[in-house]
Amino acid sequence: MTALAEILAARIRANGPITLADYMTECLLHPTLGYYTTREPFGAAGDFTTAPEISQMFGELIGVCLAQTWLDQGAPTPFTLAEIGPGRGTLMADALRATRNVPGFHAAMHLTLIEASPRLRALQATGLHPHAPVWLDRVQDLPDLPLYLIANEFFDALPVRQFQRAGPFWRERLVGLGDKGLTFGLGPILPVPVLTHRLKDTTEGQIVEHCPQAAPIMAEIASRLSTKGAALIIDYGDWHSLGDTFQALRAHASVDPFAAPGAADLTAHVDFEALAQAAAPAAHSYTTQATFLTALGIHQRADRLAQKISGASLQSHLAATRRLTSPEEMGTLFKVLAVHPAGTPPPPGSA
Repeated sequence: MTALAEILAARIRANGPITLADYMTECLLHPTLGYYTTREPFGAAGDFTTAPEISQMFGELIGVCLAQTWLDQGAPTPFTLAEIGPGRGTLMADALRATRNVPGFHAAMHLTLIEASPRLRALQATGLHPHAPVWLDRVQDLPDLPLYLIANEFFDALPVRQFQRAGPFWRERLVGLGDKGLTFGLGPILPVPVLTHRLKDTTEGQIVEHCPQAAPIMAEIASRLSTKGAALIIDYGDWHSLGDTFQALRAHASVDPFAAPGAADLTAHVDFEALAQAAAPAAHSYTTQATFLTALGIHQRADRLAQKISGASLQSHLAATRRLTSPEEMGTLFKVLAVHPAGTPPPPGSA
């Protein structure tokens, strides 16, 4: 049993079962034993690989998309170019390289990274130092400027609660103690007002996930898109959430989420419908990652890069392109929600 598992077990013995959201929060963000505070999760040597780590093309195309949106909206000056949950800064570095020749774009931008982890801030500073980024802890701290924002694999890491349908009510799935340690159990039958609308499309025993933090964060982002700006939310999930999508990843493989608290990444699929509703009255468009990247020209970009390489490098490049766009890999599992001011065209590739 890990040290964090012992802490959680003692807490449950003293106070009773905890919500899944509380469990995820402790596992991911405990100040000394949490996953994001103790390890380097990204890349081949970590536990998972995100799209920016797979290919430079991903960040390049996102940068071009936002720069074209900025131009289409009259090139407002100054503006905030922001990323929430920027990891090692790879995506933003690629986006900035791809936009360096867009007239006035870099001169007008205030580069802002929303990142609470001191360890990750240090990594981001290394790669983005020439652009003088500013770090914020929360989206609420963003300045009152036109906002062009990226959130890639951010919302999937926000803690979720799970509820199981019980007649016209719900039972929350709670984390408690069993014969073999931490495990799921069910709370009492209760009404859950935030899920009243889900009684129309669920049946007895079905599970619905609710992410308490997602809607307030999305609403805060959208509040800065009244006349100018755009936000690209890229993550895995579906338009309408249904079922148990809670999972743990360690060394690029699924593992028991209760086996070693603090030692694995914990995520759940994103409910894009809930995000779109929270963004109102801002407009939105929704598509798959494959459709988005294809419309932005990933295959043409891949062909140009392929002409300069050969052998193992070429094969790796082709594999990366397939991984980003193939329906069997990330192409359809990952979705893109583009949020933009009502009455304005959606960002390129997102319609």
